Amino acid sequence: MSELLGVAVLGAGHMGADHIRRLDGAVSGARVAAVADPDTGRAEEAVAGIDGVSVHAEAEAALDAPGVDAVLIASPGPAHEEALLAAFARGLPVLCEKPLVPDSAGALRVVEAEARLGRRLAQVGFMRRYDAEYQRLKALLDSRRLGRPLMLHCTHRNVSSPSHFTSAMLVNSSVSHEIDAARWLLDQELTAVTVLRPRSTSNAPDGLLDPQFVVFETAGGALVDVEIFVNSGFGYQVACEAVCEAGTARVGDERTMSVTTAGGRSEEVARDYLVRFADAYDREVRAWVDATRAGRVTGPGVWDGYAASAVAEAGVRALESGGRVAVDLAPRPELYA
Repeated sequence: MSELLGVAVLGAGHMGADHIRRLDGAVSGARVAAVADPDTGRAEEAVAGIDGVSVHAEAEAALDAPGVDAVLIASPGPAHEEALLAAFARGLPVLCEKPLVPDSAGALRVVEAEARLGRRLAQVGFMRRYDAEYQRLKALLDSRRLGRPLMLHCTHRNVSSPSHFTSAMLVNSSVSHEIDAARWLLDQELTAVTVLRPRSTSNAPDGLLDPQFVVFETAGGALVDVEIFVNSGFGYQVACEAVCEAGTARVGDERTMSVTTAGGRSEEVARDYLVRFADAYDREVRAWVDATRAGRVTGPGVWDGYAASAVAEAGVRALESGGRVAVDLAPRPELYA
């Protein structure tokens, strides 16, 4: 393909606007052809200064707009299933931000719809797979230089949570990234979840169980623990340590600018995910555009999105019950074998 890939972006909020900026200025081979958002004023603001973009209130109108070759879904999770099925019906390649679909039943319907097509059309936006540090860790674990991995210790901290955040969302929204990263790093499905609840920080809104300590069991006998703390008050921190038979490896402690003055030394701490994973998002979208222009689909797919939703649902049940909950996955279709 010699022409630019025309992309319809669904959703012009925080994530969608960032992807519009990325497609317009940071990724070659693509252009923003259409944007859909119920708030058309917000959509107009997101594409200000970009020529040739049509703005729509409805997602399907954007999919049918002239010059659209592919779709980037950055709308709220509950809108994803309808948008994905509409894209599949039109044969349009998709990059869908996580979650694929928030509930596992809806995510499974998407898996089954794509499987009926007999070919992959969708990639799911688990951007940690495109982070340089995580990629190095994956390569090291795959090489078996450190022997078999036995445990992963993960940390995920945010400055503060949005006003609508619930205790369940610590698992099914925030920890969904660790769910996918663990499945990918270990190449194993997660089979059971336990959620432990220490006393909540005074920084958390009333009723929010924060932090939480989530433990996953894997099909291969490894353990994965995640400290999720969304009202730390000081910064956005994501780290992962792999403990293997012959050594350990840790990522997420990257050095940032350090400032020394007469009063001492300070170091920058990222304030949100768009700062910490800016390069990963660029790599992810660039890889999707390149693959789509070549007629291929790479990266995490709808099965990965479904598995993440199913594990997260088990995690929420574990949070609510205080006990260990097994993960129930549907049979994997042949397309994703």
